Amino acid sequence: MNKWTLAMLVATLGPAVAVAQPDRHVGRGELLYSTYCGACHGEQLHWRDKKAATDWTSLTTEVRRWQAVGNLGWSEDDIAAVTRYLNTLHYHYPVP
Repeated sequence: MNKWTLAMLVATLGPAVAVAQPDRHVGRGELLYSTYCGACHGEQLHWRDKKAATDWTSLTTEVRRWQAVGNLGWSEDDIAAVTRYLNTLHYHYPVP
């Protein structure tokens, strides 16, 4: 595929291309969160005034802490995936 064809596809299908190629970390993060965390953590937890996560670093710290409390044994990739998922869905903190 040449640059011209690719440029036309992106210009024509821009949003559709983004939907067709979801972020694999968000998918993995969503799966982990819904499986292990969602039962206890409702929407109000993420929108409360005194939330523990106030930036990207503290959000990562909270995910790491709670997976340890739950003895889930997540890898750093799993922690990062759940952090990305929560950030995308609720927090929208700048990612370093």
